Amino acid sequence: MNDNSNLENKTFDCSRGCEVEKNSAGESQCTYRRGCCKMEVYNWLDGINQEQFRNYFEVRFKNTRKGIYSNTSGQTVKVGDMVIVESVNGHDLGIVTLEGPEVIRQMQLKRVNPDNVKRIYRKATQFDIEKWQGAIAREHETMIRARQIAEELGLEMKIGDVEFQGDGTKAIFYYIADGRVDFRQLIKVFAEEFRIRIEMKQIGARQEAGLIGGLGVCGRELCCSNYISNFQSISTSAAKVQDLSLNPQKLAGQCGKLKCCLNYETVNYMDAQSRIPRVNNPLEFKDGLAYLMKTDILQEIMYFSYDHGSFANLYPLDAAEVREIIKMNRAGIKPDSLREDITPSAPEFVTAVGDDSISRFDEKKNRRNRHGRGGHGGRGRGGNNNQNSNNNKGSNKKGGETEKK
Repeated sequence: MNDNSNLENKTFDCSRGCEVEKNSAGESQCTYRRGCCKMEVYNWLDGINQEQFRNYFEVRFKNTRKGIYSNTSGQTVKVGDMVIVESVNGHDLGIVTLEGPEVIRQMQLKRVNPDNVKRIYRKATQFDIEKWQGAIAREHETMIRARQIAEELGLEMKIGDVEFQGDGTKAIFYYIADGRVDFRQLIKVFAEEFRIRIEMKQIGARQEAGLIGGLGVCGRELCCSNYISNFQSISTSAAKVQDLSLNPQKLAGQCGKLKCCLNYETVNYMDAQSRIPRVNNPLEFKDGLAYLMKTDILQEIMYFSYDHGSFANLYPLDAAEVREIIKMNRAGIKPDSLREDITPSAPEFVTAVGDDSISRFDEKKNRRNRHGRGGHGGRGRGGNNNQNSNNNKGSNKKGGETEKK
């Protein structure tokens, strides 16, 4: 009972990486949750201090918004503390997520000037946390009302998320729009409706999918909502390199854009393709022309056929062998034949689980039907059939040895 009651009093705010719990006095106790969502960072240099940068900290806010701040409060600040930081208007509340030399690396990556960073005023008090939680509670209903106002004004845009500042005096409206949007009337209506300062920030479809979350066709959580924070450009050339079908329905994710996972293996395919020769013309042999029908890029095997319109008899050749044959053809030399040394074979199908046949389920189904046609013999007859079948399997001979299955 106590565990269930504790869970009912807890609220997990994954967008900010914290856990909020109401105590017996009704006060909000907010704690930092390590490993919560994609903005968690691992400090590889934990315990190593540098005096010249010991007052610089990374502070996290909602979703992917982070910032570097200097501690000028004189208080001891560590990872997991709720702090009040400087903002353009008023102040904001965030969670310290990183300290030490790793902060300097982040400043170098983001090209942050140490002399121009904003300040940490102090640690957050209970009053600050209560006010912050009150502002957070307004975010959802503000977003719904903002969408209604945008629709009433006839603006072609979609409000994806709303983030309130820690002091509740300002809100950031994240929106999606295909074209240019005139915000002059919208901001006036927002200011009168919500009585706060307004900041409009445009995001892309990938960022919106990361905010909303969901499951991909692979059955796992969307990469953009799990760990991707910096999106790279993706083009159809990534699908072409991997020899994928250019089907928009299969290549597009839930955001309507090309899937981020198309870039994962592109480099490997490009490296493999650099060792595969380009075949512009059929290979010339003494017994005819061999046409390229299919290429296994990762295994670097190319399949050729003497019949340009048939995939029945395919002869596999390594990419290195094909390169040598092309050189021989350019020199006017024709090899004897593919039929002499190579046995025709189709490209092998290998599943992600192992070397299973793609028709293994059909084989099991047929086996059950064959045993089920025992008719009136009952269990005893079925058992005899199974025994006979096992005996038959053991008696099959191939090359003088017992065939193993």
